[in-house]
Amino acid sequence: MGEAKKILVIVESPSKAKTIGKFLGSKYKVTASVGHIRDLPKSKLGIDIENDFEPQYIPIRGKGDLIKELKKEAKAAEKVYLATDPDREGEAISWHLAYLLGIDENEPCRIVFNEITKNAIKEAVKNPRPIDLKLVDAQQARRVLDRLVGYQISPILWKKVRRGLSAGRVQSAALKIICDREKQIREFIPKEYWNITALLKKDAPKEKEFTAKLAEYKGKKITIENKETADKVLSEIKSGSFIIDSVDEKERAKKPYAPFTTSALQQEASTKLNFYTKKTMQIAQQLYEGVSIKGHGTVGLVTYIRTDSVRISDEAKAAAKEYITTKFGAGYWNNNFYSNKKKDVQDAHEAIRPSHIEFHPDEIKDSLTKDQYSLYKLIWSRFMASQMKPAVYSVVSADIMNGDYCFKASGSKLIFDGYLKVYRATDDEDESKMLPALEKGEKLIANDIQGEQNFTQPPSRFTEASLVRELEEKEIGRPSTYAPIVATLVERKYVSRQKKSLVPTDLGFVVTDFMEKYFNEIVDTGFTAEMEDKLDNVEIKDTDWKDILRDFYGPFKNELDVAESEMERVTFEDEPTGEMCELCGRPMVKKQGRFGEFIACSGYPECKNTKRIVTTTGVKCPVCGKDIIARKSKKGKTFYGCSGYPECNQVYWYKPVDKKCPKCGNLLVSHKLKNSKYSCSNSECDYRE
Repeated sequence: MGEAKKILVIVESPSKAKTIGKFLGSKYKVTASVGHIRDLPKSKLGIDIENDFEPQYIPIRGKGDLIKELKKEAKAAEKVYLATDPDREGEAISWHLAYLLGIDENEPCRIVFNEITKNAIKEAVKNPRPIDLKLVDAQQARRVLDRLVGYQISPILWKKVRRGLSAGRVQSAALKIICDREKQIREFIPKEYWNITALLKKDAPKEKEFTAKLAEYKGKKITIENKETADKVLSEIKSGSFIIDSVDEKERAKKPYAPFTTSALQQEASTKLNFYTKKTMQIAQQLYEGVSIKGHGTVGLVTYIRTDSVRISDEAKAAAKEYITTKFGAGYWNNNFYSNKKKDVQDAHEAIRPSHIEFHPDEIKDSLTKDQYSLYKLIWSRFMASQMKPAVYSVVSADIMNGDYCFKASGSKLIFDGYLKVYRATDDEDESKMLPALEKGEKLIANDIQGEQNFTQPPSRFTEASLVRELEEKEIGRPSTYAPIVATLVERKYVSRQKKSLVPTDLGFVVTDFMEKYFNEIVDTGFTAEMEDKLDNVEIKDTDWKDILRDFYGPFKNELDVAESEMERVTFEDEPTGEMCELCGRPMVKKQGRFGEFIACSGYPECKNTKRIVTTTGVKCPVCGKDIIARKSKKGKTFYGCSGYPECNQVYWYKPVDKKCPKCGNLLVSHKLKNSKYSCSNSECDYRE
C-alpha cells in the first residue's frame, strides 16, 4: 500500500507554516508561498489598457522552482487549502495560487483565521469556503490603479527632474501633506503674548504653595499682547489682594482606550517605543506568525495585525474578565464596548489583541527579543486596559479674584487607578497636582507674581506617529500602506528624518509642485479619500472594479499628455563641499546618483574625479592615528573602520568614542546596555560605564 495522501495547506510565510504545522498534525502538510507568487511584471506597465485594463500577471521572477514544488505537492495531495492572510492581499494571493495550481476558485478551498491558535486553526479547517472574488477585485483595483499612476507619471519625472524618481498614488498625497505643513512653518509670523502667574499660599504656617494663572478681566478672557500692557496689569495686581471667589470639587472618570487598530498601534509604538512604522509592522508580524516560547513550542502571540476594527470576540472578552477579576478583583473589570469610526468598516477582523491572555509579557520575556517584548507588552497591556474600569480623579478648580482680575488654579488627585493598573498612555496626567484645602472668601498670600513673555509657535512638523494620524483622519491609504509610505518618501530623498520629525527636501518640494500643477487630483486629499471609498465599495457594495478604472483613466491620460509636452526640465544646483579637486583644482560638489549621494568634480565631463561621502567619527585610530570613519558591509550594515584601510584594518561594530577604557586602555564604544552607555571595544574586557 502506498503512503496515505496528505492535505496540503499553503500559507504565506515559512514561520507561520511551522506554527500551523504543529497544530494540524501528521495528516497535513503545511508549506509557504513566501508572499506573492504571481504579480504584474516589473519591467513594463503590465496592464492592457486597450483590453479594458486587463492585468498581465506573470509568475514572480526567481519563484519558478517554488511554483514547480507547489504544483507537485498539490497534485499529490488529497485536498489543498489556501490559508493566506485574512485580508484583500491574502485573498488575492490565494486566487493567484488557485490559478497556478489549477484549483477551482468556486470550490471550498480557502480557509481563514484571525489568530494562530490551535482552536482557530482547527475551526478554520472545518469551515473552508470559496475564494471571495469581491476581496480579490478590491485588491486588483488598487494594484492596477497604483500601477497606472506610478508607472506612467514616474517616467516623466525621470525625464524632466531626475532618474530614479517615483510618484505613487497615496505616497504623493502624503508628501503634499508634509510639504504643506513645512510651508505653513516657513510662512508663520510669531505673535507676542504674555502669561501672568501668581505663586500663592494660604495664610498659615507650613501650607504648600500652588500656581494660579491669570485668565479673565471683568468676566472676559484676557489676552496680553505686549510688555507695556503686562507691566500695567502686574502693577495693578501687585497693589491688590487675592481672595478665593469659588471652589469647585468633582470627580472625573478617564475612560480606557480601545484596543489597538493598526494605525493606533503604529502611533503608540512610535511615541512610546521610538519605533518607525516599518519596524512596528515587522515585529508585530513576528508576534502574529509565532515565537518559540520555552515549554510551549512556537506560539502565535497576537491576532491579525492589519485591521481598522476595534471589535473583540466574546471569547476574548470572557478570558479578559476572568484574568482581571482573578488578578485585580471584580471592581476592576468593566463591560466596555467600542465602536469603529467608519460605520461600514470591514468587521471581519478583530482589534489587535493577545491570542493567549495567560501569556503575561513578563512571564515570557526570556523567550522574546527586546523589541518583541516591548511591542507585545504594549499590545497585551492596551487590550487588558480596554476591559477595565475607568480611572477616577478628584478634580478641584478654584477662581481667585484680585480686583477685576480672575486667576484660575486647578489640581487633581487619583482616587481609583482602574485601567491605569496595567496601561498608561502618553497623555495620562500627573496624579500629584493637588491643591490645598481652599474655602470661598479666604485670603491668600502671594509669594511671587510673574509676567512671562511668549510667542505663538508655528505648527509642529509631522512625526511618523502624527503623519499616520493625519492620513487616518483624512482617510488616505489603509493600515497596511502607512509603513511603506514613510519608508518610500525617505528612501526617495523626498523627506529627511531630523530627529523624529519628517522634513521635506528640495526634491520633495519639486515633485510636489510638479504633481500639484499637472496631477492635482492625485495629491488632493479629498479626491484621494473619495477614491479610497470607491475602492472599498468593490468589496463592500460589489462595485465593478473596472468601472473605477474607466472613470479615472480618461482625465488622467489627458493630464499625462499635458505634463509630457509642457513641463520644462528642472535642474538642481549641486551643493559645494568646500573641497577642491586634487586633479584639476575646481570645486568638488555633492551629487545624487543611482545609489545615493557622492562627491564629484564640478568640472565634469572634462574631469571625472569622484569620491564617496565619508562620515567621520572624530576619533583617531589607536593603531595608526588616521581617522576612524563609518563604513558599510556588503549586507548594508554600518560598521566603523580606519580610513587607512587596507594598510590598517582596525574595525569596530559599534561607534567608537574618544575615550579610553580605564581597565585595559582600548577605545570605548557607544553600546547601550542595561545601566550603561559605553562598553570596552575589547571583547575580553567587561568594562562598562
